[in-house]
Amino acid sequence: MVQESGYGFTEALISQGTQQKRPALSWGSKIKKKLKTVAPYLGKFRPSVGQCCHQCTPDSLGKKLGQTIPSLGFHNLLSVNETHTRYRGWLVRRVCCVLLVRGCRVYPSPATDRVERVSQSNRVQKALSSPDIAPAGGDTRGSLTHLTHLTPYFPLINTCISPQLLRLVGWVLLKVFGSVFCSVQVNLNHMAPLHRASKQGASLVYVCVPQSIVDSALIPLVLFCHNLRVPYTLCHLQIHNNWFRSVLQRLGVVLLPPDPITEQEAETDNLYSSVMTSVGLLSALRCVFSLLCGNRQKSSVRIHFAQPFSLKEMCDTGRCRVDGGRPLQDLLLPTILHNRSDAIFGQRMMSWILPPRYLPELCQSERDLSIALTLHLTYSTMSCMAVMSTSLVSCLLLHKHRKGVCLSVLCRDVAWLLEEILFRNRDVGFGGSLVGVVYHSLTLLTPHLTLAAHPKDRSDPLIAPHPSLSATLSLSRHSQILTHTFLHEAVGACAVSAMLCEVAGCGSRIRGEEIKGDEVRGEMEFDVALCQDELTERALQLTHLLPPGYIPPCQSAHGFALDAVDTLVRCGILVMEEVPSDTPICDFWRKQGALTWSASDDHSDCDCEEGEARSFKLSQPSQCPELLFFLCSLMAGYLRALCWATEGLDLLDTPLPEAVCLGQIHSHLCDTAQRDRGHYESCSEEVARVTVRTLTDLGVLVEDQQRGCVFLGVSPLFQQTDNRQKLHSFVSQFLYD
Repeated sequence: MVQESGYGFTEALISQGTQQKRPALSWGSKIKKKLKTVAPYLGKFRPSVGQCCHQCTPDSLGKKLGQTIPSLGFHNLLSVNETHTRYRGWLVRRVCCVLLVRGCRVYPSPATDRVERVSQSNRVQKALSSPDIAPAGGDTRGSLTHLTHLTPYFPLINTCISPQLLRLVGWVLLKVFGSVFCSVQVNLNHMAPLHRASKQGASLVYVCVPQSIVDSALIPLVLFCHNLRVPYTLCHLQIHNNWFRSVLQRLGVVLLPPDPITEQEAETDNLYSSVMTSVGLLSALRCVFSLLCGNRQKSSVRIHFAQPFSLKEMCDTGRCRVDGGRPLQDLLLPTILHNRSDAIFGQRMMSWILPPRYLPELCQSERDLSIALTLHLTYSTMSCMAVMSTSLVSCLLLHKHRKGVCLSVLCRDVAWLLEEILFRNRDVGFGGSLVGVVYHSLTLLTPHLTLAAHPKDRSDPLIAPHPSLSATLSLSRHSQILTHTFLHEAVGACAVSAMLCEVAGCGSRIRGEEIKGDEVRGEMEFDVALCQDELTERALQLTHLLPPGYIPPCQSAHGFALDAVDTLVRCGILVMEEVPSDTPICDFWRKQGALTWSASDDHSDCDCEEGEARSFKLSQPSQCPELLFFLCSLMAGYLRALCWATEGLDLLDTPLPEAVCLGQIHSHLCDTAQRDRGHYESCSEEVARVTVRTLTDLGVLVEDQQRGCVFLGVSPLFQQTDNRQKLHSFVSQFLYD
């Protein structure tokens, strides 16, 4: 779900302390006259985003659920008039919302006999038979003892959907959202597969990535107004008002039981998880994005749905597998510690997503399938989200124009970046003229920006991100989706940067006037050939470091690295060059006898000779270095956090509880960013959490179960200063700055 508000940037320019005494609209009118560009971005056709996996669920992608359909455009949920009813007339126009909700189809879900059915479930019976619950004596199946233990869960079990109450609340929400938002847009191309999936007869499970608490009401309202079954919704908040709890439970909202304090405690309760599974209620992922709030103007909202897929098909095909993965330390430590004999291929093991302490009754095959399903859902939810104008402008200001840019130049770069996004078949969630889109974005981002008049052209203001922690974190959060969009190019660019740094250290020719900070001054000339094999190997190393959800779950890491190099050729950064055998090229590992592998199975159809010397050169367009450094900057926040955390390992008095260790590393990242007076995007809580996970997978931090709690400690191998320095050097090679 996305939210953007109206215009107000010109007023913000005056309130930010600029010395411009002309009317507020003068700058906007002059920019419009200067650019004279109108780009209709938002049309009825939108790319097909959020498609299911073509390898695990080919039938869902094809004939069953994902049939090709004509463009249906968008539907504004709040635009209710008499055409949505079977009646006409002035009275109908006044009560059209009532008639709409009355005509919507409701799928009631009574709680009749549900307690008995849940108590007879095999999983519940197994949980009740555990030593902690079952009384001394023989089998108590069907006895009143079971009902006694299930008593605290009766409110959860008896959750139902009341048709009358659902219609009433639906009408109220339409009125409330109509006064808050100017529109709630739904892509009808997303709704058609949901209708086809609902006709299959199986239950639909919605995995939601909400951006605000409002989504908990918006998503069921969208489904209700489109005659789809309203799902049960798991609420993670503790609600103590009995009347409010009763109303929510009659609307299908599943509340946490009163005894556990937090959601994590409820999930670790074996009986709770068994009851939830037996009832068949749905859950949702935690919020991973925050939403702009406090806008005075009415905002627009867009709801995105990924294409549904069949879980049964995923299980039956047997192609969805996560077994065979190798620990990250096995994949990278030989390279980091410089004692490898050949290149190591394989997939990164992700068993920590569902550790054995959660749902211990699952067998290994069920656990692997659950992990694979989680990876698919995580990737799908990110790939179906549209790029908003605030994300686009935030990305440019944070990763390309960190020291400031003129508004006219920013508009030019917005048009360029928009074309690149659409070229990659990524959906965007905005429309209008170029000037209007930029003004609209800057209105929302004004609290995080510094605005000033240009010393030479006062009609073209200067804009720069505010150098504060909150501003940088907000811009970084908005621009995160662009990292997913340009991930192939970013990984390939970091691999090129790593090789160029190594070449520069060996005295090869890289000529340029000056590189200062994030700016490239003057023309740069890279007179060096980059070995294709080594460039792919560097991209593979960085691919292994990526957090889950970034690369497609069923694509191998090596295949992703090959694609990363290919994308640099397609976007014009690299040019393939055939080098004669007697010409030296940048391939230091082959000279050391370490790179001995040949083409992998991913490209087994390649008939190139093994001894053929193939290399790339950087193209020489004027924008090539600037584009290369921009792509590298997309990955810099996470990589810099890894470097900072590695430097702070000697400050940890380990072993520590996992939460305490995470807090100390997060505090160290914040302190380092304060001393650095910048790069605050490397000290967010999310980045700190991913950093700790990566260090644990690398074997730098070792997990230990003590007193029912997970403790983290620095491994003996990385208590040595030399090995920490090697790890720091390995990660920092991908940082262009």
